[in-house]
Amino acid sequence: MAVLGAIADDLTGATDLAITLTSAGYRTTVVLGTDDMEEVTSGELREEADAVVVALKSRTMPVDRAVDASLRALERLRREGCERFYVKYCSTFDSTPSGNIGPVTEAVMDALGEDITVIAPAFPTNGRTVYRGHLFVGDDPLDESPMRHHPLTPMADSSLPRLLAPQVSGGEDAIALVPWPVVDRGAEAVREAVGRARAGGARFVVADALTDQDLRTLASAVEPFRLLTGGSALAQGLVGPRETDHASWELPEGPRVVLSGSASRATQGQVRHALETGDGHHLRAADLRGDFDGTVAAVISAALSSGATPFVVYATASPGDVADTADASVIEEALAAIAERLADSGVRSLLVAGGETSGAVVHRLGVGALTLGREVDPGVAWTRGRRAGGDIHLMLKSGNFGGEDLFVRAWEAAL
Repeated sequence: MAVLGAIADDLTGATDLAITLTSAGYRTTVVLGTDDMEEVTSGELREEADAVVVALKSRTMPVDRAVDASLRALERLRREGCERFYVKYCSTFDSTPSGNIGPVTEAVMDALGEDITVIAPAFPTNGRTVYRGHLFVGDDPLDESPMRHHPLTPMADSSLPRLLAPQVSGGEDAIALVPWPVVDRGAEAVREAVGRARAGGARFVVADALTDQDLRTLASAVEPFRLLTGGSALAQGLVGPRETDHASWELPEGPRVVLSGSASRATQGQVRHALETGDGHHLRAADLRGDFDGTVAAVISAALSSGATPFVVYATASPGDVADTADASVIEEALAAIAERLADSGVRSLLVAGGETSGAVVHRLGVGALTLGREVDPGVAWTRGRRAGGDIHLMLKSGNFGGEDLFVRAWEAAL
């Protein structure tokens, strides 16, 4: 029976967290939204999983819809017997001044009757650190990183307390900071600081973290908390009921296709690197609006006949390729349709870049539960999904994750 239930605001974040939980000793299953849970948890999930991660598509939803979806996921996890919970959001704290991180976290806290939780987006292995409450991406403050120009959630401040304050009841008075010198002194010092914050009326504790050890210290300090929130890296400090439990398999033969809807700088570099050795198709919104079916058919034909390793279908190679949310929507729809047609043609492995794109692809494929393989890059792993037409292997990559050569190396990576 699952003891830990997690709610992630997109699919790549869900798989990222599942990778970490599996390494921490939880047999973990990822399900897409609450509808899939109704089907999957009735049988083997209830018996086999120690942790269940529900992948929503709530990061950029209107606030009320994101809260509603998260509370429905929470209720389902509670019915499955989960006793501890985790709200997973991006390590770059992707949000707008109105949410959705603060409103979702607060709604889950209220539903559980909890008076305090931790805010911990740091992911040091991937260069996301927090110091004096400021979130850094590599050497740059968040608001000086490429996230400042994100098309959906542009981040114009690096201060986590300032970003969170307009999103929660009580504003800045509800937020406390545990600075790094306290974290560096160990779990007991953090517990004492959290106790003082609680006594002062704080409900949200932002914690500095410069290293993985800092996150393990934090996880130990807040072990009594019923609700944790953060990026996936905080979960490495949890202790599951078994040894590491990653599945192992060989990828099937066939075309090696990448579907990339991400506009992140990291993914742009991965696209350019892959095109140097492989082939691809630049998917343009204008072409899709002019002839959606014809454009999709042409991409399918090229991908199946190319023989390139890999064949990359990409929306962005530079920041200006996706101009607005309308462009992103039609491209996301097209990538999902391409994935379905490829799978129906016998393709049994796809690498998908971008959280929104990954969610659209998995939904279109009708995939239920995802089983995790071993990590290929930090936060990136192959998964195996169940599908009526036969199992399919999927690497669902957050836009900012993975080495520059990931699109080429993924199929050779040891599983």
